[in-house]
Amino acid sequence: MHIVYGGAFNPPTIAHLKVYQYLKEKLPLTKFTYLPVSNAYTKSELISNHHRLAMLKLVTKGYDDIDISDLEMTDDQFQGTYQSLVRLSDDSSEEVAFVIGADNVKSLSKWIMAKSLISEFKIIVLSRDDIDVEAIIDHDDMLKHYRDQFLIFNDFDEAVSSTEFRKTHDASMVHDAVYDYIKSHQLYER
Repeated sequence: MHIVYGGAFNPPTIAHLKVYQYLKEKLPLTKFTYLPVSNAYTKSELISNHHRLAMLKLVTKGYDDIDISDLEMTDDQFQGTYQSLVRLSDDSSEEVAFVIGADNVKSLSKWIMAKSLISEFKIIVLSRDDIDVEAIIDHDDMLKHYRDQFLIFNDFDEAVSSTEFRKTHDASMVHDAVYDYIKSHQLYER
């Protein structure tokens, strides 16, 4: 299974690597791809593609089955997760699955080409903030129709977030190399 984990990684935290480590234990993972969104994606406080990509490379150094795709970073505009997964799956004959946190399930049916995304790709959902994913799926007709496409893991427990790091600058939330990079490039300064 080729697992794709999209996000801002602004910055990549210890939790982002723990997602890989957790899923490697739980699923028949053959390849894991981090897919950072580009600056074309409208998200507040998003630092440059260059810095986020460089920090992801620091975090994943030495992991042979991890890839970092700059696919979305080279796009002129954000095309949506579905188009990215289609393009990534063109390179692979194996099943492709996309990782999201439980908080993203609430809006999933409103994503660009959501029906195609959910019907054609497995969606791996990791627990977050005690959100009842099953209840969200049961109350959304489209999600409920494609219930078999979801792989839900309620025992993933990692509360560290990029947002929290940007607020606190707590070095324990990121790897040492990332913290050094942030300091040397004066990123996320208030």
